[in-house]
Amino acid sequence: MEDVLSIVSRLKRPTLLVRTARHGLDSYNRVVHLRRLLKTDTLPGPAQAILKLLELEESVNTLRTAARAEYTVAQHVELIVALMCEARILKASNASKLARADPQLNAVPT
Repeated sequence: MEDVLSIVSRLKRPTLLVRTARHGLDSYNRVVHLRRLLKTDTLPGPAQAILKLLELEESVNTLRTAARAEYTVAQHVELIVALMCEARILKASNASKLARADPQLNAVPT
């Protein structure tokens, strides 16, 4: 299976949507937003959250491209914000795991 971060990095969405989503990154609250977006009480790990968010975002994007009345920009932006933040969390987690696995990466040259 392809790496979820690669999938996220290949997403192509309108620049205005992405710029708008970037404004919401600082106010993202994983517990509050993921519970609401994924309609769950138990939070998945970042990789699983990204996969679920990608499914939701794809369906919303389909509404957008079909110019359907059910499409809401606000929902689309929320999903993109969540995707961006979960990707950041996953990258940080992967970097942390890598650093623990190879202590020489943390060594300070003298």
